[in-house]
Amino acid sequence: MKIFKTFLISLGICVIVPSCENGSDSESKRKKIEALKLELEEINNEIIELEKDLQLLDVEVESALSRTLVTAFSSEISKFHHEIEIRASVASRENVLLTAESMGKIENIYVSEGQAVRKGQLLVSLNSEMLQNSIEEIKTQLNLANVLFEKQSNLWSQNIGTEIQYLQAQNKRESLNLRLKTLKSQLKMSNIIAPFDGVVDKIVAKMGEFSQPGLPMVRLINPKSNYLKADIPESLLGKFSVGDIVQIYFPNENRNQSSVISSLGQVINDQNRTFELEVVMPELNFAVSPNQVVIIRLVDYSNDEAIIVPSKLVQKDNRGSFIYVLGGNNEDKKAIKAYVSTGYSFDDRTEIVSGLIEHQMVIDKGYRALTQGSLVEITVDK
Repeated sequence: MKIFKTFLISLGICVIVPSCENGSDSESKRKKIEALKLELEEINNEIIELEKDLQLLDVEVESALSRTLVTAFSSEISKFHHEIEIRASVASRENVLLTAESMGKIENIYVSEGQAVRKGQLLVSLNSEMLQNSIEEIKTQLNLANVLFEKQSNLWSQNIGTEIQYLQAQNKRESLNLRLKTLKSQLKMSNIIAPFDGVVDKIVAKMGEFSQPGLPMVRLINPKSNYLKADIPESLLGKFSVGDIVQIYFPNENRNQSSVISSLGQVINDQNRTFELEVVMPELNFAVSPNQVVIIRLVDYSNDEAIIVPSKLVQKDNRGSFIYVLGGNNEDKKAIKAYVSTGYSFDDRTEIVSGLIEHQMVIDKGYRALTQGSLVEITVDK
């Protein structure tokens, strides 16, 4: 009986102890749950705040991304000119092909190609033995005729002899003088003489050949007489004046020189509707040859008070030509189409005749990404 009581007491203690332990653990879990709930509430509040900040940041980013970065410059009045390129050629005022004036065998050639010669210098001679013999014969006859004329003149002054004898002696002397002059002219024609200072460009004559009148013998040129000539379209009549500056490009040498217009043709060629323009040949340190092709650049339009923009900025739509300029206020700058009238274009620049005023801000880089009213942000061009 005592043992049974002891067992019941022990059993009651075992039941009570776990119950106490369970009660303590439950309270701990409740507290932990409460703490976690508070922590969760703080996290949720922080998330809400971060989401609000993120929304504001997204708006700012979106606003920034909606603006196009561009550069701009102020339109200014400056000098502008337009040039045209014309093909020209080298010409010479002293470039001749000397020919034979009489028949005869080519006896001597006194010069070589490339040789510099002086005016009056003998270049080529023909065999003139017969002419020289005839001249000597005439000289002998002329000496006798002079003596006879002097004697007959003395007699006539003393009233001795007849007038007919005097006139015959006079006529004989004059006739021989004229004949001698003719033979000397013929002898001169058997020689090729340099008509001016120059350079022997080509020798066609060959020793021993028989020449005929008009047969080419020697080409003589004077480089100092070179000039440039060009055929200018009739549409450019009145655009140029004597003394205007001309830029010359020599393709063979890849060099540029400047010169001036020396002459303007007054007649229009009815075959190609052009007029001739001549340019002074500048001093060169390289050789040029007649008929060599060059390029000349002429100013056919100039304006000292022009507003010009890069040609690439001029665009077109169904209303006409336009460029983008800055509009709006300091906070919200916009791209605005400014419709313009254009003039000449040259060297990647275009003259704006109307539609743009001085000091107006013209959009440069970034203009291709714009539309009417686009928001823009000015950036510094680096």
